[in-house]
Amino acid sequence: MLSLTTGLVPLVLAGLLGWTGSVKLFDRDTVRQAPKTALARMLRSSERAALVLRGTGAVELLLAAALLAVPASPVPGAATAVLGAGFLGYLGYGRALAPESSCGCTANEDTPITWRAFARAALVLVGGATAAVAHGSWWSTFTERPGGSVVFVTLAAAVLVALSVDLDRWWLLPLRRLRLRVFGHPLFGSEPGDRVPVAASVELLENSLAWQTAFPVVRSGLLDHWEEDGWRILLYSGVYGAGENARPVSVVFALDATAGRDTPGDPAVRVNYIDAHTGESLAATLLRAVPRRRTLPTLG
Repeated sequence: MLSLTTGLVPLVLAGLLGWTGSVKLFDRDTVRQAPKTALARMLRSSERAALVLRGTGAVELLLAAALLAVPASPVPGAATAVLGAGFLGYLGYGRALAPESSCGCTANEDTPITWRAFARAALVLVGGATAAVAHGSWWSTFTERPGGSVVFVTLAAAVLVALSVDLDRWWLLPLRRLRLRVFGHPLFGSEPGDRVPVAASVELLENSLAWQTAFPVVRSGLLDHWEEDGWRILLYSGVYGAGENARPVSVVFALDATAGRDTPGDPAVRVNYIDAHTGESLAATLLRAVPRRRTLPTLG
């Protein structure tokens, strides 16, 4: 197994670097995606970032060609390991500098830097180091062990695809759609009488008239929830009044634990306000005199 791995690592790395290098060097999206990358923040220029991405793509293509042509030489593998180490350093600095930016690893992804980018860069580093100490050629390994070689390359390609965010649309999104078709939407009730997730009840509540009425008093997210006699109880904290007259209260909502987005009709929601100090119910008072919360202006 070890000889199979060391013999085929140059081929796998060549495939990865050939793909990412071609995208960076030849894809028109490189210029469009450059401003969204952490590299643009580092260089303070989208134009310079695009040039660096193009240059990196050219280097990756050269290394891919060398790994294919002279896999027994330690130079392409060592250079690939150095490139992988450089990728890891760039990702770490980019994550700290601009966590919302993409890495530009393939010049096609615009999602923030995640653990998958680090894992793929680490594989380039480890794979390059492995290729540097290998003494055979990938074509001889294929000739000697064709069945095992096909299995290894297939598994390696699957791992690299799973670590590539911009390929999610080809495999991960279809899987998610299939899961929704088979198991249903997590915020929908499957059958009448089924308990829906708490998130479904919260979503239903926040779109109800009861929430709009009580919202000026609410000052927190969901603090606790439980079920009682078929009702789902949702607990929030709130404040009634202002200044010296401000009173801390608990805002309690109750709605049908089986109601979801696909339930016909408007859900029945009960609201109660409990004084945080005395435990006294203030519903009769507050429901008639809930203040209006000022809407913040939108700037655009």
